[in-house]
Amino acid sequence: MSTVDETRLSVFKTYKLYVGGKFPRSESGRVYEVTDSKGAWLANAPLSSRKDARDAVVAARKAFGGWSGATAYNRGQVLYRVAEMLEGRRGQFVREVADAEGLSKQKASAAVDAAVDRWVWYAGWTDKIAQIVGGANPVAGPFFNLSTPEPTGVVTVLAPQDSSFLGLVSVVAPVIATGNTAVVVASERSPLPALSLGEVLATSDLPGGVVNVLSGRTAEIAAPLAAHQDVNGIDLTGADAVLAKELEIAAADNLKRVLRPHATDWRSDPGTHRLTAFLETKTVWHPTGSLGASGSSY
Repeated sequence: MSTVDETRLSVFKTYKLYVGGKFPRSESGRVYEVTDSKGAWLANAPLSSRKDARDAVVAARKAFGGWSGATAYNRGQVLYRVAEMLEGRRGQFVREVADAEGLSKQKASAAVDAAVDRWVWYAGWTDKIAQIVGGANPVAGPFFNLSTPEPTGVVTVLAPQDSSFLGLVSVVAPVIATGNTAVVVASERSPLPALSLGEVLATSDLPGGVVNVLSGRTAEIAAPLAAHQDVNGIDLTGADAVLAKELEIAAADNLKRVLRPHATDWRSDPGTHRLTAFLETKTVWHPTGSLGASGSSY
């Protein structure tokens, strides 16, 4: 009677980019090794090219009209759905965060829980931020003066290097909560949680193109994005001081909104700073007085 070898080969995960709701490999065909905190190999991640960056911008621009035109309540529902999906895949993200950041299982679990809670927190803000930063303005004259916030447009987000998942969520969620679309450059050292997040977003009712995730060399990807004429804002959180200065100069060519990097404790209360960072204020003047026979006044 022959014996059956019960030893089986591991099925390694193939990580891909997330662009336009799809999962392409890098246009360049290149990959780079991702290692854990001790230098052990974890996976090969796509090494994004300038062409990948341009494709991501096209996808983000295409998605902007529908996403910014959705009701704030609907955007909140979608963000909450992301949290639901993350909760269901919690174990996977705990492993990836532990490997990426050299954390114990307990600390990685706490970071993932905080990231899920942060999605819920920003989901709750989608239909409230307009009341905080908008309103009726007092004017001397027979006019109403109303200010309302509107999304800036396509925003490039350089994810933090020191927090592969909680920091990532903390910079991405507020951008899309207010109606912007995003091109996210994952942490160069620890991109795997960001690439896995793309899989969650694809199954969470978020329209394709609202969030696009690239991995690779931060400086190589960020340079064309900072200079891209169809990118309206850039969050420099994941850039070092030298790179941040170079990107800010490139962004000035078409007057991008720039959020400068600063030290952040990702576990602390995030406040509303990132929610308002990529909002524009639209002000409308309207004369008061009766309207026709109805007698209504404004």
